[in-house]
Amino acid sequence: MFPLSRPQRPNKLDSKLEQQQLCKQPRLKVVEKPNISSDSQERVAIFIDGSNLFSATTHLNIKIDYIKLLDYLTKKRKLLRAYFYTSVDSRNKKQQNFLRWMRHSGYRVVTKELIQHPDGSQKANLEVEIAIDMLTLAKDCDTFVLLSGEEELTYAVNAVSYQGIRVEVISLGLSSESLLNVADCYSDLEEIKQNIQLSVD
Repeated sequence: MFPLSRPQRPNKLDSKLEQQQLCKQPRLKVVEKPNISSDSQERVAIFIDGSNLFSATTHLNIKIDYIKLLDYLTKKRKLLRAYFYTSVDSRNKKQQNFLRWMRHSGYRVVTKELIQHPDGSQKANLEVEIAIDMLTLAKDCDTFVLLSGEEELTYAVNAVSYQGIRVEVISLGLSSESLLNVADCYSDLEEIKQNIQLSVD
């Protein structure tokens, strides 16, 4: 992951993690942080913007292995909760089956029905739900992993960071500059796709 500079603030992580040097790397280059041992006390929560992830995977022409994704984002830390936010069409049986599988595979699925706009487009924004869940879990976590590049989440990320939460942002390419400015580190999906994509047999 690429560490991002920001003002110093209190952090709940133990002093050893706090003292790790942040190396300077060109933007979008992924620098993996050291593996955290399985007995790590670092508590992590994961927030996945399903619509954002779907757009990215379509651009990259890959399919996600959601078991691999959860394991990669957790990195052997203590997973408190993994949220998956998505718009839904209740008439889409294939989607309903997928979301049922996600719930049985370790994800807390948060949905919102698609809204039909006058121009014919359909959309359901879930940034408010993501922000509320972040603020609710801040007191119980050390690290948040946000898989989204939406600028609307900047204020929530900044708010939890000043409660001592380390925030890791993952998205495709040029994410919101304001979001990156308040995150602790950033990874480009294109650089990590080999770790999370569905294997071709």
